[in-house]
Amino acid sequence: MPLKLPQGRKIAVNIGVDFDGQSVWMNSFGLTSPGYLSRGEFCAIVAAPRLLAELKRFDIKSTWFTPTHTMETFPAQFEAVLAHGHEVGAHGCVHEKVGGLSGEAERALMEKQLRLHERIVGKRPRGYRSPSWDLTENTLSILEDNGFDWDSSLMGRDFEPYRPSNVTLRDDGGNVFGPPSTKILEMPVSWHLDDFPAIEYVPRMNAGMAAPDVILGRWMDHFTYAYEEVPNAAVFYTLHPQSIGKAPYILMLRRLLERISSYGDVWFATMSEIHDCWVD
Repeated sequence: MPLKLPQGRKIAVNIGVDFDGQSVWMNSFGLTSPGYLSRGEFCAIVAAPRLLAELKRFDIKSTWFTPTHTMETFPAQFEAVLAHGHEVGAHGCVHEKVGGLSGEAERALMEKQLRLHERIVGKRPRGYRSPSWDLTENTLSILEDNGFDWDSSLMGRDFEPYRPSNVTLRDDGGNVFGPPSTKILEMPVSWHLDDFPAIEYVPRMNAGMAAPDVILGRWMDHFTYAYEEVPNAAVFYTLHPQSIGKAPYILMLRRLLERISSYGDVWFATMSEIHDCWVD
């Protein structure tokens, strides 16, 4: 049982917030028209305060993965995240696609975002989430060299943190796993527990607009299975303010948190708090 949860708690739940603002449209989609940028504006100006209010309603501390571009574009809204006491993880500078970067370029990008993060937030982040939810063969060593404790970009488990490894590909015989990281703990993500694909409509790219009750049922089924079947489990939800902050979905989130909170032995925790419960 690698997670030693606080006494009286059976399961950990993390609310991870990707506070992308306008950067996700600029870099992940290459869309910079006023229409798309206004969706990033809605994310910060309207939706982030709504999400902060819901988290406060349930006294939940969450982990906000925030590109430094969002910190600089919407300083007052980002300051509200800090004022509410939420953890802030590294999430790139302008939501870059990490996969195509050379080792040298990726290392330089990490150093740049850490300088900006430390200047704006006042301290270095303990954790990282790749903007593209993917790593390169160099990322783990870059994270280790820069003193990170954990990453949240991979999908090798669903309800359990684990030590990630690089994989050597082989056409002749099976792939070979390298040694697990001794410094980085992986907090797994899942597209099924991410609001963006289900909600956001992007013409010719993503249909989105799923019914709130469909998402609620899916997210509760994940929680129920983890609660009943996985000892000392951790469930990691991923929210984007511009997605979950729309009226029908913020109400859906409220219903989700009400149901999960009705279990008396659930621990809502930041990712660093979950990391600190890990026992190798």
